Amino acid sequence: MLTEYLPLSGEKVADCLIKREGLLCKNWSYDYGVVWRGMEMLYALTGDKRYFDFILNALDGMINEEGNPAGYSREAYNLDYLCIGRQLIYLYRQTEKEKYKRASALLRSQLENQPRTSDGGFWHKKVYPFQMWLDGQHMAIPFYLQYDAAFGPDEKAQNDAAKQLILAYRHTLNPDTGLPCHGWDEKKQQIWADPQTGRAAHAWGRAVGWYMVALVDSLELLQEENQQYSEVLEIFKMLSEKLLSIRQDGVWLQVMDCPGRIGNYLESSGSCLITYAILKGARLGLLPGEYGMQAQKSFESLQRHFLGQMKNGEYFIAKCCQGAGLGGYTGRDGSFDYYISENVNSRDLKATGAYIQAACEEQLLREGRRGYGR
Repeated sequence: MLTEYLPLSGEKVADCLIKREGLLCKNWSYDYGVVWRGMEMLYALTGDKRYFDFILNALDGMINEEGNPAGYSREAYNLDYLCIGRQLIYLYRQTEKEKYKRASALLRSQLENQPRTSDGGFWHKKVYPFQMWLDGQHMAIPFYLQYDAAFGPDEKAQNDAAKQLILAYRHTLNPDTGLPCHGWDEKKQQIWADPQTGRAAHAWGRAVGWYMVALVDSLELLQEENQQYSEVLEIFKMLSEKLLSIRQDGVWLQVMDCPGRIGNYLESSGSCLITYAILKGARLGLLPGEYGMQAQKSFESLQRHFLGQMKNGEYFIAKCCQGAGLGGYTGRDGSFDYYISENVNSRDLKATGAYIQAACEEQLLREGRRGYGR
């Protein structure tokens, strides 16, 4: 890993990803959305059209003229599928091609019939009944609000989006640790669910990272006059303070609530997501400026712990948990042993995209810029 600070690292990592991966067009996959979001930011930051074209050329082939996305199924009611919706809105605004507007409307229509818990929280997927996961907040809620901003306004959508963020926090928060757990089962029947609270046992780093990004990206889009805005903001502030206080050498653990436990490790994707969220929160004035400075130190730690370079010059992000979930597959019981048993890899799209996003925010702070306008 790097021992000295690398400037303009977002561009360097993105250029290596483009060369290594080619167009991302094999699946309708949320990790593509994480990368493309980083490319959006780089294009706004640098004006280099290659980053815009990387999104356009992939999605242009995945969306037909009727606006039907290849590989998307509305009937699956899978919140993960909505992550790419933000790029559909972005491309419509950039190109004015109707197929992107139609495709984003199709994804938005999923939320009209998304199954819900008894108090109105979105199920993470149809195949995961009565379950809210932190992951789903990132996948769905910023898209929900971005669609409203582009084609609204819709007070009902604003209220519902804020409600999802609040319910996810209330249901997953472990008051003993001050951290939200990975998920919550309303029926308290899943193998991973506490029989009294329905909560999962642990705070998984990437899930907390997903939620932090959901909060800050949603606060940027949520109308301040919304009566739930202040509660969402307070959640973001409390979690930012808590997360900064539990860093390990500037970054975060795979299982956040088990420091010092044998087998736990510093994990890149969650660390990148959280760093991005706090950097952005400080830039937007949602958090004290000191938090931004602390997150900048965390970014430097990201480079030290996770940013590597091959002899051929290729930059990559290491130490990413390949994937973790709750139930659905054998062994996914939400235990500490489960989380540390999942594969750890390098060049993962989730960690790489999250790093690019964090790098863009860090560059703005380092250059004293308040926004992405050139």
